[in-house]
This record gives sequence, C-alpha cells and structure tokens, in this order.
Amino acid sequence: MNDALLLGVLSLIATAIAGYPAVALLRRLKVGKEISEWGPETHQAKAGVPTMGGLAFLAVIAAVTLAFNFFGRYSIAAPLTVMGAFALVGFVDDLGSLQGRPQRALNKRVKLLAFLAIGAASAYGISELLEVSHSVNIPWDRRRDLGGLYLAIVLGTVVLTAGGVAVTDGLDGLAGGASALAYTAYGVIALLQDQDYLGAFCFTIAGALLGFLWHNSYPARVIMGDTGALALGGGLAVVAFMTGQWLILPIIGAVFVADGASSYLQIAYYKLTGGKRIFRMAPLHHHFEKGGWSEVHVVQRFWIAGATGAALGIVLATEAWS
Repeated sequence: MNDALLLGVLSLIATAIAGYPAVALLRRLKVGKEISEWGPETHQAKAGVPTMGGLAFLAVIAAVTLAFNFFGRYSIAAPLTVMGAFALVGFVDDLGSLQGRPQRALNKRVKLLAFLAIGAASAYGISELLEVSHSVNIPWDRRRDLGGLYLAIVLGTVVLTAGGVAVTDGLDGLAGGASALAYTAYGVIALLQDQDYLGAFCFTIAGALLGFLWHNSYPARVIMGDTGALALGGGLAVVAFMTGQWLILPIIGAVFVADGASSYLQIAYYKLTGGKRIFRMAPLHHHFEKGGWSEVHVVQRFWIAGATGAALGIVLATEAWS
C-alpha cells in the first residue's frame, strides 16, 4: 500500500510540474480545440484552449511504469499497451478537431473499426496471454463461468468504456477527476486481492490525473482530448477484467455510463420520434448546464457521484469474495 501511494504522489508531482512546459509547447504549436456550435453557448469561450493534453499524463505514467520495471510484468504491459493504442487513435482524431486546420476528424466507421480491433486484441490478450479466468464474481452468489461469451463481453466493455470516458470529457476537470476516482477504486481492490503490481499501476494513473487537474480544472489551461480520454477508458476496462471485478465497472464508472448512455439514448430517441428529445442537451452534463447549473457545480456533483460509485464498488467487491 505504501509503495502504491508513493508512486501516486510521485506521478501527481511529476505531472503537475510537467504540465507547465507541456501547455506552453501546445500553445506554441497552436493545437487549440475547435468548439462545436451545437454545444452550450458558454463553451465558445473554450475555443483555442490547447487539446491533446493527455500526452502529458500518459508520458508520466509510462515513465514511472518503466522506471519501476512494471514493464517486466505482462499484466502491466497489457493495460499500458491498450492505453497506447487508444491514445494513438485519439491523437489522430484530435488532429482533425483543431481550430483552423484543414484536416478532418477520423471517419466514424474507421474509428469504430479501430475500436473493435483494439477491443478484440484486448479480449485475446486478457484471455490467452494473461490467462485470466472466464468466470465472474457475483456478490452474494458464487463464481460463474461464462465460456466463450466472456470474449465478447471484454470486447464490448473495452469499446464502450473508452467511448464513455471520451463523451465525459466535455467539462473542465470532469473526465480527469472521475477517472482518478475509478482508478483509485480499482487500485484499492487490486491491493486487497494481493495484486500489488496492478494496485501500484492504478495509483500511478490516479496520481497523474490529479496532477493533470492542476492545469485542467476550471478554467482549464489545457484539455486532455481524445488522446487522453480514450486511453483512460480502455485502460480502465482492462484493469477491471484483470481484477476479476468487471461486473461492478458500471458502478465504479457510473459517471461514464450516465454520460455515454444519455448520448446514445438522445440520438436514438431523436431519430425514432422525428426530432423529439429526452434531455435538454446530451450528454448528461450539458443537460444540467442547460438547467441552470454552473460548469463548476456540474463537475463537483458528478465527482461526488463518482466517489459514491467508487466506494460502493469497493464494498461490492469485498462482498464478492465473502
């Protein structure tokens, strides 16, 4: 536990410090994000804020992991590789969202194919290389083997979690704070299960995200972009399966589920009803902004929801062992 906490603190300090030159470099490169005209009017003030800030905390995570020889463990290389693959997809997509640039974001079909490919590779790696059990821990019940269905669940969960975190990255500090809480929860679960290396890895990520919030909290000086958000979501899903506690991922990641589901529901309902909406605006965090909540209040209250889900997830994980 002490080692994991120390790595978390080290990552926090390193990311907070590295953020200053990183933000300055991104500004010189003029990688300001273009804000969609369909979002809340107040968000137009964010136009030009540097994006791709996820590169900063991902670099720290990789450096700390390498420095402490976590790469020697396949179990750490797995989530890190998935994070790297999603970061690459996000980076290419971010290039197409830059203000005043001629290139376009990734085609939706190409992006989906990339997601599915990474998800399939994750399923194979978790099942065949790490030899993670295909059974699931069910609280107040027994372990149940899922057989071949497990691979499909891994693929779908990796894809949906990556997308959910990306959708949540719409307010200053929201995705970073919620992800830090989720990784902390799985870090605690891993340590309680004597998966010390995995717990340390989760705390490394959580610490790096807290350091990133030094620059990303309202008003944000930098945005993580899909480069960071997709990587965080993909990595979180892999970690959940490695602990065997993936069934509680929707609880620990409740903020991502709510934001992601609200977007899909809004689109589906809009098409089915010929223009009607369930929410004032999707995703859910914009719904509350339209209802009069300030951006800071939305973020703080979503963090509270994330902390509640994280705590409940830890409780349910301990129940699954008993």
